[in-house]
Amino acid sequence: MSWKIKQKLRALLASEINLCRSGAGRGGNLSICLIYPNLYRTGMSSLGFQTVYRLFTDNPGLQCERAFLPDRDDLEEYRRSGSPLLSLESQRPVADFDIIAFSTSFEPDYLNIPTILSLARIPVYAAGRNQSFPLVIAGGAAFFINPEPVADFMDVICIGEGEGIIPPLAAALLSPRYDATRRTLLSELATVPGIYVPSLYHPVSLQGQTGGYTVEEGAPYPVVRATACLEQHRPSASHILSESSEFGDMFLIEVSRGCPRGCRFCSSGFIYGAFRQQPYQHLTELVDEGIIHRTKIGLVGAAVSDYTDIGRICRYILEKGAKVSVSSLRIDRIDADMLDALLASGHRTISLAPEGGSQRLRDLIRKNLTEAQILDACEMLISRDILNLRLYVIIGLPTETDADLDELIRLVETIRVRVIERARVNKRLGEITVSVNPFIPKPFTPLQWCGMEPIASLERKVKLLETRLRPLSNVRLKVESLRESYLQALLSRGDRRIAPLLVAMSEGASLKEAAKACRIDTDWYVQRTVAVDEFLPWSVIGTADIEALRQEYRRALDEPEKSRFQEKHT
Repeated sequence: MSWKIKQKLRALLASEINLCRSGAGRGGNLSICLIYPNLYRTGMSSLGFQTVYRLFTDNPGLQCERAFLPDRDDLEEYRRSGSPLLSLESQRPVADFDIIAFSTSFEPDYLNIPTILSLARIPVYAAGRNQSFPLVIAGGAAFFINPEPVADFMDVICIGEGEGIIPPLAAALLSPRYDATRRTLLSELATVPGIYVPSLYHPVSLQGQTGGYTVEEGAPYPVVRATACLEQHRPSASHILSESSEFGDMFLIEVSRGCPRGCRFCSSGFIYGAFRQQPYQHLTELVDEGIIHRTKIGLVGAAVSDYTDIGRICRYILEKGAKVSVSSLRIDRIDADMLDALLASGHRTISLAPEGGSQRLRDLIRKNLTEAQILDACEMLISRDILNLRLYVIIGLPTETDADLDELIRLVETIRVRVIERARVNKRLGEITVSVNPFIPKPFTPLQWCGMEPIASLERKVKLLETRLRPLSNVRLKVESLRESYLQALLSRGDRRIAPLLVAMSEGASLKEAAKACRIDTDWYVQRTVAVDEFLPWSVIGTADIEALRQEYRRALDEPEKSRFQEKHT
């Protein structure tokens, strides 16, 4: 094994502050290696990953360590030295653990799973593993959106939130039945609510499309229902602090889970169940703990500014002598106290997300924002001398036309005029960054049946925006990679048939090369509009109410129906 890799892992471990229970990672009847399929700096910035680690280490029957995707230099060293992938805590080969558990929040990280399994010298496909290999399980937000692209790699997939699913999963793993054959164990685990055992579900192909699943005897549910922890649970927070993570200078606290908005393109409003807010007292206790180690507190959630006591908790953090950072702002929920706290914490750039460039598109995606509200929010920021604004917008939304882009450009021009006027008074320049992201149809959203707009059409729209916006002073255009967005859409909408494509890409093939070698028409997955009665690859899991999504989809695209929200605000 490589001494160089071991030394680097030991140095990384020594630089951490671990707030989990004393002795975490040692003892226990079963050993688990928790893996984030991306780099250490990314994985250790994930509250989901840290929460799962804490849930495992809180169980005295489990010994939990961590592992990550090696960076480029380390990957070369692993391959040069012939070393298998090692865990962080004990620098032990990952394949020596009883269980390896992937925690994955984002679909693009699916691409790294074959690389990690191969590096660990574990067969990539579950069908190629026998009892001598670790049990491979997975969970995280990506898996309860659509696990199918990597389902053939996994023995067990957890569908739902960690707080609700890990305790019964751990109890099942620690039961005497764990010593049974792998097949018997999988059948036992399939009886745990929220546990999906892919090998018990066999896709049925109908005319080249996935038309459903046959279910083996022993699989208790035709559809695996997602588990949500709707009762009060301990807030997710930083349990391990590392300056080598993306948010290394912060102590992170989750203030709420889910989103009450239900924007039709976004999964956050549908996959987490009811919007849940943490009690103020719980947050202040965590702030008090966090400021012992860090001078900045990061407040996390899909809808941070919808948290009822957002202004109050921001004031509390400032009064304690710390700074505040937030993960997102809602245009119609910019709290004055929160804004003052951000200013006092040194923020000079604020991000806002109109998403839809025109009023018609904002109504279609149920953003529930008027242009007047957007301008009022900008005015509120500009009046406080925040002259650097970032606007997140989506292009390629269903039914979008050039007229919608014209309206977006006019909106940016209007905001720019206001920023320039204020800049002249203060004699300080400001900048508007327009961050452009293509629409990606996500499972368990009302727009999941829509196709992604073809790359060539999106490129034309980007060119139009560049022609109109780039000549404007104080305006900067930033466009998300269209190719990477296309790949994300493929991973979002894919089924088990794209697993070989992921393996080929992990071995160095480009998407185009892998698709050709595997004879996969990626456009069919990404761009087609799906019939509302078609069985979807992710229909094997029950993360959200499909009939309610169908109704929202029809309502969104019913052109004669005028937006009730728009009528209410005009």
